[in-house]
Amino acid sequence: MDARNPSPPVVILIDGPSGAGKSTLADRILAAWPATEGRTNGLPTLIRLDDIYPGWNGLASASADVTEHVLRPFRAGLSGAWRRYDWTTDAPAEWHPVDPERPLLVEGCGTLAAANAGLSDVRIWLTADDQERKQRALARDGEAFRSHWDQWQAEWQGFLVREEPARWATLELDGTPASA
Repeated sequence: MDARNPSPPVVILIDGPSGAGKSTLADRILAAWPATEGRTNGLPTLIRLDDIYPGWNGLASASADVTEHVLRPFRAGLSGAWRRYDWTTDAPAEWHPVDPERPLLVEGCGTLAAANAGLSDVRIWLTADDQERKQRALARDGEAFRSHWDQWQAEWQGFLVREEPARWATLELDGTPASA
């Protein structure tokens, strides 16, 4: 924060089950983000947990990484960073810095952990019809996801029990199309 940016940048978290429309909503928020006079970097930094999960059993790990390496430093006015996971090589890859003077938008399964509630300003819980979600997710990720759907759903169910993410939401939305 500096003299040109008198208030800390906003932090928006978007969570919900796979295929609910989190990435689409994040893209729409970015596209509609207003230009802000006086801010050197007005557009939010977008972090997608899909880029961080360390494999199909990595939901809890990615959630904790965002807390420790991104949100806590960010709220302290410090630069944070996130590490991309290379799904092709099945190994951690490069780090990406997070500018503490830009708004922050984090989307993905696992963002609304209890530890993140107090580190964010807007917390969106996005749901959708289960059949619609599965169709979307498999259309997006294809056969690579199909063979791991049940495994990921078990990861997700564990997160729901541990963290009760909908409880932390400031806004709840349904991503099911009106015609579904």
